[in-house]
Formats: sequence, structure tokens, C-alpha cells
Amino acid sequence: MSELPSIAFAGIGLMGLRMCRRLLAAGYPLTVWNRSPEKCTPLIDAGARQASTPAELCSHADIVLLCLADTAVVREVVFGTGGIVEGARAGQLLVDHSSLEPSATRTMAADLEARSGMRWVDAPVSGGTAGAEAGSLAIMAGGHSDDVERIRPVLAHLGQRLTHMGGVGTGQVTKACNQMIVACNALVIAEVMALAERAGVDASLIAPALAGGFADSRPLQILAPQMAMSEFEPVKWHVRTLLKDLDTAVQLSREEGSSTPMTGLAAQLMRLHGSNGNLESDPSTLVNMFREQ
Repeated sequence: MSELPSIAFAGIGLMGLRMCRRLLAAGYPLTVWNRSPEKCTPLIDAGARQASTPAELCSHADIVLLCLADTAVVREVVFGTGGIVEGARAGQLLVDHSSLEPSATRTMAADLEARSGMRWVDAPVSGGTAGAEAGSLAIMAGGHSDDVERIRPVLAHLGQRLTHMGGVGTGQVTKACNQMIVACNALVIAEVMALAERAGVDASLIAPALAGGFADSRPLQILAPQMAMSEFEPVKWHVRTLLKDLDTAVQLSREEGSSTPMTGLAAQLMRLHGSNGNLESDPSTLVNMFREQ
């Protein structure tokens, strides 16, 4: 018998697949579920068990991790027919790595605990597919301190850093702040690359030229070379994801009465780009918005 806690994971997408592979490599007993069951096949081949419903995940796990598209999907997986709430029990933990609305997270967490005794930790991540692959994600967690400490050894296999931000919902607030910085950065990098090209500069030299300076950042070093070479595939993350998170940030700013004009503009520019057929595209395609058509 393994002395490690048993883990379940719902949401085998770009991030979830890589996170699950790391958990399997670390020796955790793993049960997986995905709306499209075939996406679980590589993990089943590697030794994971497949559940037929989200509720079934709770039969085989001490800790249930989620990495899903948005608030509506999480609500359906947790509270819908065959959802986690039907199998949940006191002593189990739900750890949500999705990026959701903070207020909805707090409401769902309270509802889940009242109905089943299962507690909730919101633990969104930053670092993209490369971070998920390398186990170097930054993880920002909201929840009871005892619950966050309980999952710390597990999440150490997924991230380089887990920071407890406060009560349930604070992880999602922190993720919204993260995405505000990332998205605004991505948009200004796209502007820079298009301007450099138009002004006769070899845009492929921008990222190395600025490396180590005050304008340097991981987004610059990742996005600028892709933009310079128009290398938009394979898709590492999606425009729709950034747009969803920017909308969350704008909604949060309204709820809190906080002014976020840069983020509001970023959301509208991201929406414009997405409406031109780019919702499923990599954000490196943002450069095309500013290039001469």
C-alpha cells in the first residue's frame, strides 16, 4: 500500500495532462476524469485509473484536483448531475487550479462544505505549459491554513512555490492580478514588435537586446521571438483564456470599486483580436493586430 495520499484529477487539458504526469512520476495513486474521455488515455497507459463521473473521483481519492476552463464548467463538474458533491465527504479536499471568479469560488466553497463537509482550496497557477512540464509553476492558494499545509507536499511536485494568500477566494484574486500583468505585457510586446519591424529593426534582436535590462520579462523572452518569426504553433495557451481572466479582473475591479483602466483596455483589445477568429490561437498572434495589413 502506498503511504502517499490518493489523488484524483478532473480536467486533462494542456495543463492538466502535464500536471498529472508529474503526479504519476512522483508515485501518487491517481484517478482521472475528463469530459472527453479519450484525453485520459496517455495517463491510463501510464498507470492512472479512469473515473466515469466526477462523483466517482471521490471514491478513490483523499484530494481532488481540478483544472478546468471556467467558472461555469467548475460549477457543473462539482454540483451538476454526477458531480463531485454526490461523492464528496468530510475530510476530503477539493483543490481548484482553474482560474475563476473569486466571488463564485467563495460561494461554491461554502455550498460544497455545507452539503458534504468537503473543504475547498483555490490554487490557481502561473507558468504555462512549460511550467507544468517542469514542475516550476507559481501556485497562489486561498483556504484554511491547515488545508494549504496538507496539500503542500503534493503541490511541491507541480510548482516551485506555493504561497498561502489568505482565505478562500484570495488565490483567485491573486491570479487575476497575475493575468492583468501578463496580458498587458503581451499586448505592449506585440505593439513593440510591430513598431520595430515597421521602423526597419530586425525584430528577432529585440528580446536578446533587452535581456537583463529593466524592460526584460519572461513574457518578453517567450513571446517576442515567436512574434518576430511568426511562429504561432504549437499553441501553448489560448487567447480565450487571457480574455476570460481579463473579464474576471474587470468584474472584480467593479465589485471592489477599484480603477483598472489599463486592464479594461487590454480586455477590449483581447476581445477584438479574439473576435477576428483568434480565440483558440496562441497570444503570440497579437502581433498581427498591429502589423500593417
